[in-house]
Amino acid sequence: MLPLYRLASKWPLGLLHAIGGVLGWLTWLASPTYRRRFAENAARAGYRFGQVRAAVAHAGRMAAETPRLWFGAPVPVQWDGAERIEAAYAAGRGIVYLTPHMGCFEITAQGAATRFGATRGPITVLYRPARQAALAKVLETARQREGLETAPTTLTGVRQMIRALRAGQAVGLLPDQVPPEGQGLWSPFFGQPAYTMTLAARLVQQTGATPLLAWGERLPRAHGYCIHVQPFPEPLAANLDTAVGQINRAMEQLIRQCPGQYLWGYGRYKTPRKTAA
Repeated sequence: MLPLYRLASKWPLGLLHAIGGVLGWLTWLASPTYRRRFAENAARAGYRFGQVRAAVAHAGRMAAETPRLWFGAPVPVQWDGAERIEAAYAAGRGIVYLTPHMGCFEITAQGAATRFGATRGPITVLYRPARQAALAKVLETARQREGLETAPTTLTGVRQMIRALRAGQAVGLLPDQVPPEGQGLWSPFFGQPAYTMTLAARLVQQTGATPLLAWGERLPRAHGYCIHVQPFPEPLAANLDTAVGQINRAMEQLIRQCPGQYLWGYGRYKTPRKTAA
């Protein structure tokens, strides 16, 4: 699998996005389950299919661009709100980047590592280890880059992120990712209870780090990406249930800024998987 990724990484971004757009629609057409979940999730947020149809192609582009981002030449990156990152670092309490399943979330971590890693220390991102050996090897190789560290979704990984924050560094995670059973709580997301991780809120509460909203917009005609950085809309509550609800609402507000690039087909409302005994 690794040689295939390296081969695809040499292709132009425009070609990858074109192929990805086609693959996104083929997937949508081939899977009734995916189509139903896509439509139901969008409807919960108040969108008709015609309002978010662009997200079908963008889901495919997300998959197709991955080899280029992991193994290829650098892609153009613009910034919107980088001054907020500088201000957060100046406060000296670390940064928790909160990014939904929207746009290109891979580029948000890479962009932060490239721009701030040398002067502010690495960004540590949370990841779920792949179950397939071949894919695990690809991930291990792809994320070995300057200014970027990874933390697994285990107690060891959580401790690693806390250490990074207490050292004044940054961590990044997707708070709308469904965690394993016992690592979240049920909280409204677009009006329906969704099992939501508590880790994002706990990291901020335990370290006093600055939460920032960040997402990578996929620009038209393969002109690269724009990383948008915004402040968290309100002080995070000390009560865990309340804080988790605040984060879900912040993710909703971010998604509404660009619903055409959100992964509406993601199983946001699924029952959490059980952890190994």
